[in-house]
Amino acid sequence: MRKTLSALLCLCLLSAGAMAHEFKLGDLKIGHPWSRAMPESSPTGGVYLSLSNRGKTADKLLSASTPRAAKAELHTHINDNGVMRMREVAGGVAVAAGQEVKFAPGSYHVMLMGLKQPLRVGDRFPLTLRFEKAGSVTVDVVVEDGVAAAAAAPAEHAH
Repeated sequence: MRKTLSALLCLCLLSAGAMAHEFKLGDLKIGHPWSRAMPESSPTGGVYLSLSNRGKTADKLLSASTPRAAKAELHTHINDNGVMRMREVAGGVAVAAGQEVKFAPGSYHVMLMGLKQPLRVGDRFPLTLRFEKAGSVTVDVVVEDGVAAAAAAPAEHAH
């Protein structure tokens, strides 16, 4: 029994390490880009991640693109007279020097519109992020189970 539990614990730790991934672009760190699995018929999806600016000057995420969708937009949630609505972020998302911005359910996210194929647990797809100063970087987005991933992610802006 003890050997079985140890093996399961090792497998869980290895799986968690494989799921957490990050990318760098100059002073910017892009942490764990993920998307939640969507029903087969869903034309839209979202990508969540964290942006950390370890530099001394601010930068701004201007846009995103992926071959997985016809269009990708930077969005946020706003409270419109007590009703939460998604809106495109005009002008990009600022990442101040020494700060972190979280893209999480109920907050900033990359909205994928016109999905070319369903988002299924375990899928991976490229997402190119374009920054005002640092340039562009292509990251690997992992599609995760929506319930488990949303429970683990913070749902507020951090900036």
